[in-house]
This record gives sequence, C-alpha cells and structure tokens, in this order.
Amino acid sequence: MTRPEGGPSVQVEEPGRVFREAWIAGVRKHYPGEPKPGYVTPWEDTPEWERESAAAVYEQVRQFIEAADGATAKLTREQKGRFVALCWIAQIFKHFPSPKASYVADWSDMPEWQQETDSDIFEHIEQTLVSMR
Repeated sequence: MTRPEGGPSVQVEEPGRVFREAWIAGVRKHYPGEPKPGYVTPWEDTPEWERESAAAVYEQVRQFIEAADGATAKLTREQKGRFVALCWIAQIFKHFPSPKASYVADWSDMPEWQQETDSDIFEHIEQTLVSMR
C-alpha cells in the first residue's frame, strides 16, 4: 500500500457515497431482522448533514490509512471499527448540540451489528484505496 515519496494521495470522486454504501451493505449484512428505513436510505435521499459527515469520516479514515503507509492492515477489526465509530461520534456532536445518548454511545455500549458495520466500513475504504493504487 506504499505510495512513492511525496506521491499524490488516492482520491475517490464521492467519498461520502462510498462511506454510505459501505454502511448500508454492513447494515444489510449484520442488522438482526429488518433494519429501520433510515439505516438504509439511499445516498440521494440522505440528509445533507449526514452526507457531510459521511464524507468527513471517509476522509479521516483515508488520511489515517495513508499516514500509516498501509500499516493499518495490521490493526484488528475492532480497532478499525473503533476508529470509524469515534470519528462518527465527533460528527454527531458537530451537528447536534445535545444528541441522544444512543447516537454517541461508546464502543462497548454499541450493538454488535453496528460494531461490525463500522469495522466493515474501515475495511471497505482500505480495500478501495488498495485497488486504486
């Protein structure tokens, strides 16, 4: 996953959409039963704050992977998921002054389906970057 010294970073055209589609795929894979409609809302119908947040978290994950020069491949799934979750929680606080506690739950308080989905998102971004090199 190395890039030439000083080489350009890899960019996708719509990072927020990539994040959202990875979220939806994870929800469909891990959510027990039928997910709430808001969990699987297509990108086109996603609220603007959520689009901005998805793009911001994608960029944070991308920069983290690139700053580590691909060594993030050695992280556990849980470590990867925790990174995504923490970045997302910061976005929630950015957009909502007093969010519901469940929106900003710590990793250990998150449902397993959400933990798995966040881990999937990190790995999807990681794989996307590798495939673009």
